[in-house]
Amino acid sequence: MAAYANFIAGRWQDGESAIANHNPSDTNDIIGHYAQADAEQVREAIAAARQAQPAWEAVGLEARNAVLQAIAEELQERAEELGTLLSREEGKPLAEGVGEVQRAARFFHYYAAEVHRQMGETADSVRPGIEVDIRREAVGVVGIVAPWNFPTAIPAWKIAPALAYGNAVVFKPANLVPASAWALAEIISRQNLPAGTFNLVMGSGGSVGEALISSADIDALSFTGSLSVGRRVASATAANLVRCQLEMGSKNALLVMDDADLDLAVEAALAGGYSGTGQKCTASSRLVVHRAVHDAFVDKLSTRLRSMVVGPATDPATQMGPVVDGAALKSILSAIASAEQAGATRVCGGERLSLSTPGHYLSPCLFTDTDNAMEVNRQEIFGPVAAVIPIDDFEQGLAVVNDTQYGLTAGIVTDSLHYATRFRREAKTGCVMVNLPTAGTDFHVPFGGRKASSFGPREQGQYAREFYTAVKTSYIRA
Repeated sequence: MAAYANFIAGRWQDGESAIANHNPSDTNDIIGHYAQADAEQVREAIAAARQAQPAWEAVGLEARNAVLQAIAEELQERAEELGTLLSREEGKPLAEGVGEVQRAARFFHYYAAEVHRQMGETADSVRPGIEVDIRREAVGVVGIVAPWNFPTAIPAWKIAPALAYGNAVVFKPANLVPASAWALAEIISRQNLPAGTFNLVMGSGGSVGEALISSADIDALSFTGSLSVGRRVASATAANLVRCQLEMGSKNALLVMDDADLDLAVEAALAGGYSGTGQKCTASSRLVVHRAVHDAFVDKLSTRLRSMVVGPATDPATQMGPVVDGAALKSILSAIASAEQAGATRVCGGERLSLSTPGHYLSPCLFTDTDNAMEVNRQEIFGPVAAVIPIDDFEQGLAVVNDTQYGLTAGIVTDSLHYATRFRREAKTGCVMVNLPTAGTDFHVPFGGRKASSFGPREQGQYAREFYTAVKTSYIRA
């Protein structure tokens, strides 16, 4: 079977090898074979980007806007097709897959408009007769390393601003989800871009990823993935004085107070902890619940979890799809066993399921009788697993929420304006949700965390320009 090729210097190129892309809902289904680049092809892509970038930055704003608009429109028009492909290879339910492609389109629409909003500043110098002009320019060549859990949206929210601000891109997707990356790259490849402005290099992190993050010939590197790999990216880019932007791990908490609407709290826990099979950096895996409502909350949530339909991602009846691959499933099952050995009570789920198709299916899991010191509440599991931590009052709840090395997002369910206001101010996270799931953010406002969750400038919205542009200050004597 012919492999889907890499896109380098304006040409589709075979790799040194190819890998099969398996459907996690049906491991007998091979979506396609995808070329694997080598380190030399990464260097070729970077060189092509370096050569093309000045021409792209010099393109008029209308032409740049038109390119991003065209990408957005095609993503929107093909949302059903590309969303189905996404669900087939990543495992999230079809509605979520289609929704993700639509969200990716919104990123390109948004940054198409941002092309026209690139306004500078002027000032008078402290020296008479001299004016000051302050403007932003493209940072240059941007390396992008994207994860597997949002195979279209996360590349979109990195590639769109990179191109909008006049940069060239070398994009390495996760090897688990090459089909969605290739489909996006194919759309971009047909746009009116100088050859080399956008490059797709598929391959493993150990070869392609390492070659990209270690290059001294890129100007910036945007990465989303695990904390351990993020530390490696920070080290590699720092050695070459390449700016980096890292979105890494999380252990998000949802605080449910004694005055909470429990139906609302359960919906927030379901959407936050189990949508996308819990494979989200914004997932709420710690459910911090006031003792006064603990039993009622657990009863309502476990009842909903037991009735959740787990099945093939592209089946319209499916509410939760499979885990992304066998290695992930094995890791999650190991974490579940460890939690039980540590004394946690498994209320429901956490069992591997055998369905009509061979896939990586797991029933949604809920633990009680846990405390915040347990491993299940310290380390990211990245699956449909949440643990309930009982607390006595708001002060204790807030302390538990903040007692983690991570700080991406946190939520509270309460009818108290006092609690909500204090939580917004005192939660040590980059994003705070009040009476909402911890998962679910908008495209036009900044996204990112604190502590070990994020490093570098924020993503999304106008804040993205802090990473994708460099400030130039000019002094002019008339």
